[in-house]
Parts: sequence; structure tokens; C-alpha cells
Amino acid sequence: MDVIYPYCAGMDVHKLTIVVCCMTPDATGQNSLETRTFGTMTQDLLALSDWLTSKQITHVAMESTGELWKPVYNILEGSFTILLVNAQHVKNVPGRKTDVQDAEWIADLLRHGLLRGSFVPPLGQRDLRDLTRQRTLLVRERADVVNRLHKVLEWANIKLTSVATDVRGVSGRAMLDAIVAGQEDAVVLADLAKGKLRDKRDLLIRALGGRIRQHHRFLMAEHLIHIDFLSERIAVFDQTIEQQVAEQTPPPPTVHQEGNEPGPGAEKPTDPLSWEQAVRLLDTIPGIGVTTAEKLVAEIGTDMSRFPSEAHLASWAKLCPGNNESAGKRHSGRTGKGNPWLKGALTEAAHGAVRVKDCYLSAVYHRLVGRRGAKRATVAVAHHILVAAYYILLRREPYQDHGPMQLDDQRKNRLANRLRYRLEKLGYVVNLQEAVPVAG
Repeated sequence: MDVIYPYCAGMDVHKLTIVVCCMTPDATGQNSLETRTFGTMTQDLLALSDWLTSKQITHVAMESTGELWKPVYNILEGSFTILLVNAQHVKNVPGRKTDVQDAEWIADLLRHGLLRGSFVPPLGQRDLRDLTRQRTLLVRERADVVNRLHKVLEWANIKLTSVATDVRGVSGRAMLDAIVAGQEDAVVLADLAKGKLRDKRDLLIRALGGRIRQHHRFLMAEHLIHIDFLSERIAVFDQTIEQQVAEQTPPPPTVHQEGNEPGPGAEKPTDPLSWEQAVRLLDTIPGIGVTTAEKLVAEIGTDMSRFPSEAHLASWAKLCPGNNESAGKRHSGRTGKGNPWLKGALTEAAHGAVRVKDCYLSAVYHRLVGRRGAKRATVAVAHHILVAAYYILLRREPYQDHGPMQLDDQRKNRLANRLRYRLEKLGYVVNLQEAVPVAG
């Protein structure tokens, strides 16, 4: 094979040690190997960087093993071209596995240009990604605490969750605070209802007539305190993310890693798109709000030229069917394991989009749900949202809904073209023209 990178290194990264194999040409032009083991402390990583520099290494490859690659990447970033590769793509021959052989194997693959680097966003985007992901974890934790609060209410024979949609609302919170304070009269508790919930006063009186003990009040009080704490932290993260999005300066043009260059059809805008502009544009998609738009910006960025096409982005996010064919038979083409944060945000947006009336995305869902099921239809809508986001960020244009009749128009055109083709094969000349509706 041709040598693409003569000065390269492969790394087998562990928690405490890193085995590094450098491949460089010797005086006779032959490949020379040198392997060393380094620790993972900052001083050890700086010594690793100095050693790679002394060996004139230009390209470094390592597996994306959990969080262990990040300290190494932080030290080597900017000094070398680093390829973070999928561990499934660099498997060695079974039965011949040692740390030294793994490092040599990775270096040999890199030397011949057989590795494709994973997408590692710039430092600023990585910081935003950490913030949005931590906020998502806090929201999930708050939902868990609310569910535990629901269980305590059930244990106390309080059926408030069967009447009120959200016990964290104004009315529900007032009733819960009164219960914690010692109030047991169902009529008094029902009178705390506000707005439309007052129309269900009789039902509330029946639902609030439970068997409350001091044990239940203690648990409810602790859960409410926990919910308030998490809500305060989420508000802090919201403010921090909003501030970081507003203060972000557009990054310079992306330097693409080997094996991850944009295709010839990818458009290249003249000026970078800021995060604030991207959030406003993505907010125009049905089902996507500001919070979800911030998640998308944090996960995929604003520079769509790093993805050769919308199909490449959907494949990277694992929101498209997989290929699984053997002996002429197609097996289950389920979606793979991609970015769980991106897939979760898009799935959440899809659930919101299908509830929008007279919307193209809602029409896509209802067209598929009957024969493919709710889960597959939701994934299909999430795929459409991701493709729309790709072109919105690429073209700098807000979302334009085609309406629910777009699918019917496409089907009618395909049917007309197929019938015209069959008639032309029979020797006829066909001119299609839409009929003018006759006034009744």
C-alpha cells in the first residue's frame, strides 16, 4: 500500500497509561518503529507531546474510548493532526491483542490512510455542548423527582394527578404546600384551585380526600425542596447558555480532518454563521423551541460544510435505516447507536411537531404511523427535522412548510409519470395537462 503519512503515531489509551507507537522513515527509507509507555498525568502528557515533536510526528490516531481520550486531546490539540477513530473500525486480529500491538496496528492503519476521524467540534462548541447536556440531565432528574412525588401522593390516597395535568402548576403547588403545612380538609384544598381547574372543584374534593400521615408530609416536603433546587439550577444553566450563545463570535472556517472533508456539492458560505443566528433560524421549525435549537447548535454546530450532504449528517446521527443484507435477503435495518443527545433532542422535537395542525411533518407522521407504528413514524419525522435543519443552516433561510398536501402532490406526480411512461412504451404520444375544474 501507498504510504500517506510517513510520520505518524498510534495510541492505545487507558486510564493510567498510554502506549504510543511512532512510525517514521529511517535513513534508508524503511519504516522504523519506536514504542513507549506514558502516564496520563498532565506532566506525562506534556512529555508525550515533546517526544512526538522530537520524532517529527504530524498525525496521531487514537480510539474514542469513553472519556479517556479527552485529557490527551486537550494537550495534543493544536500541535498535531489528531484523528479520533471509532473503536469498531480498528479491531485487530482476534487472539493477538496486547497494548503494544494495538498501538502498532492503529499507527499502521493511519500510515496508509485507512482511518477516518470522528467529528470533534471546536473548543467553544464543546463547552456549549457540556452546558446543554448538563441541563438535560438536570431536567431529567427533576422529572424523576416529580414522579417520586406522584408515588407519595398515591401512597397517601391523594388522586390529584388524576385531575390536575401538572401538579407543579400554580394550583397544584398551592395544594401541595397546604398539605405539607398540615391542611387535611379536602374542601379547603380544592378552593385553592385557579383558572380552569376550578371547574373541576367537585372532582378535586373527591381526589383530595386521602389518608395523609406525617410520614407522607415529610416525603412531600423533601421532594418539593428538591424540585425547587433543580428548577433554580436549570434556570442558571438557561441564563448561562443564553449568554454564551449571544456572546459567541463566529468561528473561522473549519479545517476538516482527513477522511471527513466536505463533498463537492456542499455549499460554502462566505461568512460564518453565529450561534444566535442559528438558534433563531432553527426555532422556525415546527416542534423546535429555543431550548431544542440550542441543543442542535451544540451537537452539530453551524458549519454544515463539514458534512458532505444531508444524508451524511443523518447517517452520522443514526436517524436513517441501516444496511443489513446477506445472501440476497434484507434483514432488520434498525437505526444504529449514534449521538444519544442529538437523537433525544430530535425525537422530542418530533413529538411536538406531529401535534401541529396543517403541517408537513404532521402529515408525514400520520402517513406512516398506521403501517409502520408510532416509534418508526416518530424517527422518520426526526429525520425530516434534521434534514430541514441541515439546509436551514446551509442556506441561512428560515423553515418553509410545504403543507400537509405536499405528500399527495408528490404521489400524484409519481403516478402520472409512471402511467405516461407505460403509454409511451406502447407507442403513444402523451401530453399531460391538468383539467380545469368545471363550475357547478
